[in-house]
Amino acid sequence: MLLSCAIDAKEGRYIAVTDIPGAFLHADMDQDIHMLLEGTITELIVKLEPKLYRKYRWRNKNNKPMLYVKLRKALYGTLQAMLLFWKLLSNTLKEWGFKINEYDQCMANKTINSKQCTIIWHVDDLKISHVNKNFVEDVIRLLNKKFGKESLLTTTRVRVFEYLGMTLDYTTKVKAKYPCMTKSTNYYRNCHQT
Repeated sequence: MLLSCAIDAKEGRYIAVTDIPGAFLHADMDQDIHMLLEGTITELIVKLEPKLYRKYRWRNKNNKPMLYVKLRKALYGTLQAMLLFWKLLSNTLKEWGFKINEYDQCMANKTINSKQCTIIWHVDDLKISHVNKNFVEDVIRLLNKKFGKESLLTTTRVRVFEYLGMTLDYTTKVKAKYPCMTKSTNYYRNCHQT
């Protein structure tokens, strides 16, 4: 990620950071996964579709309502959900002509007008860069078309922004300033310039 920031700064790239809302809801489960719901969530699910779920609700020895469900979509917070969404995003980018980096599987590149467009991501947070603003905006439009049906992507297009807990500052030409975690103090501070 830090090397891509240095490249962005050196080449004077236009950068956008975007978050895909409800990312895991786009990924379908690829095997049978069952989950036990208990308490209030059980009652809320039964209220959604009483005819369907009421007959499957039961109570444990403490009289707490319980319900087994089979997941159709990836569930946030599970490793499997992250992997399913990674596969979906990677395959989508490949369909759009991007090549996944063999050394960093969360980085994809595509040459557009003889200049490289780079997308790096951590789960559902993407950083997109290219020297031409229009190409970055085209990628964001494609992402919105694919993943923004329920809610549009949250996108930042400024020279100073937060990404993965770091403040990236592109206000100085040919420099990308970023904070780092120091071993001795264990807190973020501005300590590097690339």
